[in-house]
Amino acid sequence: MAIKPNPKMQWNIGYWLLALLAVFTLQNIWQTQRTVEAVPYSEFEKALSEGKVSEIVVGETTITGKLKTPEGRKTVIVANRVEPDVAERLSKFDVPYTRVVESTFLRDLLSWVVPALVFFGLWFFLIRRMADKAGGGLGGFMSIGKSRAKVYVETDTGVTFADVAGVDEAKAELQEIVSFLKNPKDYGRLGARMPKGVLLVGPPGTGKTLLAKAVAGEAGVPFFSISGSEFVEMFVGVGAARVRDLFEQARAKAPAIIFIDELDALGRARGAAGPIGGHDEREQTLQQLLVELDGFDSSSGLVLLSATNRPEILDPALLRAGRFDRQVLVDRPDKSGRVQILKVHIKKIRLATGVDLEQVAALTTGFSGADLANLCNEAALAATRRDAAEVSLEDFTVAIERIIAGLEKKNRVLNQREREVVAYHEMGHALVAMSLPGSDPVHKVSIIPRGIGALGYTIQRPTEDRFLMTREELEHKIMVLLGGRAAEKLVFGQLSTGAADDLAKVTDIARDMVMRYGMVEEIGYIAYEAQQPRFLDVQGYMPGGCPVSEDTQQRIDVAVRGIVMGAFDRATELLQMHREVLERCARELLVKETLDEAALKELTGALRGATA
Repeated sequence: MAIKPNPKMQWNIGYWLLALLAVFTLQNIWQTQRTVEAVPYSEFEKALSEGKVSEIVVGETTITGKLKTPEGRKTVIVANRVEPDVAERLSKFDVPYTRVVESTFLRDLLSWVVPALVFFGLWFFLIRRMADKAGGGLGGFMSIGKSRAKVYVETDTGVTFADVAGVDEAKAELQEIVSFLKNPKDYGRLGARMPKGVLLVGPPGTGKTLLAKAVAGEAGVPFFSISGSEFVEMFVGVGAARVRDLFEQARAKAPAIIFIDELDALGRARGAAGPIGGHDEREQTLQQLLVELDGFDSSSGLVLLSATNRPEILDPALLRAGRFDRQVLVDRPDKSGRVQILKVHIKKIRLATGVDLEQVAALTTGFSGADLANLCNEAALAATRRDAAEVSLEDFTVAIERIIAGLEKKNRVLNQREREVVAYHEMGHALVAMSLPGSDPVHKVSIIPRGIGALGYTIQRPTEDRFLMTREELEHKIMVLLGGRAAEKLVFGQLSTGAADDLAKVTDIARDMVMRYGMVEEIGYIAYEAQQPRFLDVQGYMPGGCPVSEDTQQRIDVAVRGIVMGAFDRATELLQMHREVLERCARELLVKETLDEAALKELTGALRGATA
């Protein structure tokens, strides 16, 4: 079997040959210089008179002569002096001499050209090195309009729909793309055409890029992937040229998929800045993209996929029919979706027998796919730190606490008074949550400091995903958040700074109840809060707040204050009713520092279901 030579080895051999050639050349020059001896003109004339010189060559600035030696060899001597009457003086000696007129044109030319070539060669080398490291940068002038898209084929993506979980609706939408790319003629037999563009919309970390790679992996077609920010450069016209080049490459390899990630970096609404001005280069690039979307036929097997988590700022021209025809929502997974995602990621770790993924999914409400992948990795690291052979449910709990509450601050030592305040504060949260019907079960209470400013934490475990909440449920949520401050005031008779984060959350909930949800009849079923900016509605216009009178604003403030203070009073009454349980649980928490769900149930007894 023939062995293919290593290109790096060939380059190394070439370097060695060049080095040896340079050594031999330098040695030859050095030996040549050693045979030449520069002598004064007086000694040169003495050698002439003694008949030791066999031949003379007269140049512009030097006289060179060859000496006669006993061995028959000739040694060169040089006299650095040429006088006007040199011919008359040399004719006195019986030695042949010749006059040589030296041409210095080549030497003078090289003295100017060689330094310039060395300078520009060094400059070009450094610029190219900078271009390679920066991915183009200032050095890629020859390829400045070329697309930086990375081409992935089926084997390179390595992703199929089996690797994507928790987004079944999005997969079903994209399955049509795969069927079309595999057999476009049969798919369009009834006259239907495939959407030119599919826009994946969703929060960060939900798997939009992974879905695009899965489509390419399932269809087995070339996959052109590029970020929207890579089109925009400091040179005007570069972005448009790269768009043209990208579509030319894709047409040459059709059927193919073009995937533009973070489309909002390229497709921001034109004129959204109003009179402030815009970015001409970005707008030219966007216009070129619009032209390319109009210019290709979807029956050719070319599909454009894009992803963004800010669809509200995209230009309306991108989303019109005939360009991005279809928008696919890739949202955060529900509980069943989180279980499916966890099953995908636990394949990479050694899971202990009996770990219930349903419990893990219940503790991770609101987690995206990327968050769940990070959770599995953190759980594996937690098991590794304790030298365990397998990853248990306790490791997942530790990972969730680390992600939500932060890293344990074991070096943050609290004095006894602070520990007591934190213990009663956290038990206030827990007891109010355990007393109110419909509240999420308390999973763990701890007074171990975590993160930046958390001196303690209370974790609740939702039993199910919720999409609607009534006024009573929101008020119960406010009561749970205010339970810590109510316990401090009830036990110590004074307030601390530990409830700052709780108060901020409470204020937001109460204000939303009044201004967004219309839950206070005295104010009316009116949304007073400004909607989020939507550039697709009015170009160049940023919606402001809803205009209200001073009287209405005052009534809103009174309503918000009434909701918060009413919830605080009810939480205080509830804790006063269970004062003995509060004292017992706080003392136990000071001793153990952490109480789990089972320990709390044992300490509180039949506390669940008490009314406020």
